[in-house]
Amino acid sequence: MHLRPRPLNFVTVMKKLTLFLFFVLLSCVKLDVLPRGMETGEQFFADEASYKIFLARLYAGLAVTGQQGPSGDPDLENIDEGFSSYLRQYWQLQELTTDEAVISWADEGLDDLQFQSWTSDNQFIRTMYSRIFFQVALVNEFLRQTSPEKLAQRNVSPETRALVPRFRAEARFLRALSYTHGLDFFGRLPLYLETSPQEISVLPQSSRLEVFDFINSELYDIVEFLPAPGTQDYGRADRATIWALQARLFLNAEVYIDQLRYDECLRVCRKIIDAGVFNLEPEYKHLFGADNHTSPEIIFSIPFDGNQTQTWGGMTYLVHAALGGQMEPADYGVSGAWAGLRTTSACVNFFAEESFPDRRALFFTEGQTLQINDITNFQQGYAVPKYTNLRRDGTAGGDEIFPDTDYPLFRLAEIYLTFAEASLFSGTGDRGDAARFLNALQRRAGASPEHDLTADDITEATVRTTRARELYWEGHRRTDLIRYGQYTGATAWPWKGGVAAGTATSDHLRLFPLPTAELLANSLLQQNAGY
Repeated sequence: MHLRPRPLNFVTVMKKLTLFLFFVLLSCVKLDVLPRGMETGEQFFADEASYKIFLARLYAGLAVTGQQGPSGDPDLENIDEGFSSYLRQYWQLQELTTDEAVISWADEGLDDLQFQSWTSDNQFIRTMYSRIFFQVALVNEFLRQTSPEKLAQRNVSPETRALVPRFRAEARFLRALSYTHGLDFFGRLPLYLETSPQEISVLPQSSRLEVFDFINSELYDIVEFLPAPGTQDYGRADRATIWALQARLFLNAEVYIDQLRYDECLRVCRKIIDAGVFNLEPEYKHLFGADNHTSPEIIFSIPFDGNQTQTWGGMTYLVHAALGGQMEPADYGVSGAWAGLRTTSACVNFFAEESFPDRRALFFTEGQTLQINDITNFQQGYAVPKYTNLRRDGTAGGDEIFPDTDYPLFRLAEIYLTFAEASLFSGTGDRGDAARFLNALQRRAGASPEHDLTADDITEATVRTTRARELYWEGHRRTDLIRYGQYTGATAWPWKGGVAAGTATSDHLRLFPLPTAELLANSLLQQNAGY
């Protein structure tokens, strides 16, 4: 079984960087929009340990919100620090805008997400845009500081020089990940790179094809510098991580660039599967608990640690906000319930249509109604305690407020589902293998052999419903619905369009607007159509 050890030294470094980053962040620690003109820090890089520390901060940028946990020294201003988490905003844009999640809170801008009525002034959309480019700015600075010329100037030791190419590849992966999120959410983007003239503070947008090609080229360039699947430190990118991101990119290529790239999608999925390193987690719910870092299924995660990664965003949000009503927080390894997130009847119905009792349906129904007539009432809509702070043995994580649970960004089940979907539309797909992969997911969910699929059963409807049951609340739904042509238009679900029964919405909503603040700061940008 594939078990990568959790390297405590690396995880610790990821969380405690205030003193070191002070010297290098300077003007870009507190941003409202795009980081501009980041200062360098020769004092910081005089210590060769700083290269790994800065790399750790790049990874931590997906989880933490500032230089001091859980709050008090934020990366971004003009928004509550707990709201500003990269993961929290990514999850909200992918889930609250769909049929899978609603939230009862009255914070400005949340209703706009779940009603699909947002504008370019929405604070959560603005923060996601800022987070993407904050990550990009940090990566660019790291790449500038680790160039061969800089290493030679500092007379860096041969041992450190041998590590730097891998560190740079990891940084470029994280930049490609953020640009992929930007491509998906916003379409055309300015491409800020380490080679961009630093005296130029604004750039025009590149086309969606140019952004796609840049991401794809980066991923091809860096894969050889990364270790083989399963041999990297936990929480860091290896070759399988690169292939997993490519699989998502190729699966959605028709949406992004009006090209069919299914053959390439199948090829990278095969590489992950054939590596023989990853296996399905035997018990579905263990993928989302406090010791999920031991799972053989997770390809790449965003690590959290209750003692060392204290943030009000990230997994703290996903665990606490899903608890309320008659639920006892201690049953989920925490001490408080925020009474926010639930799901709609549309999501519940994914499972009602199944021909067997599905163990993936992690709903709490006691005292909860299926239908939502008042979206502000937590007990309307089934609760979804999918993410918990419980270990496999039922004990709680190390802290009762901040979970130890990691966020599984890529896992083997997604690759199985991606392979099956690409097989439908590719001339080289193997529907027999696709059936075998989906059967493995169904067996884990509790299906008996009599429910096994055959190659002839691999249809669009089968793949889509299986994907919905397997990946709900994992940050896929908006992208999936857009790919299926069901995100906007006449397809309805509860509270879409601000109506309890749901109503049609405009197709321009398939992209989010560029934030007003960005348009004011950069006159070279053009707003997305319809806003």
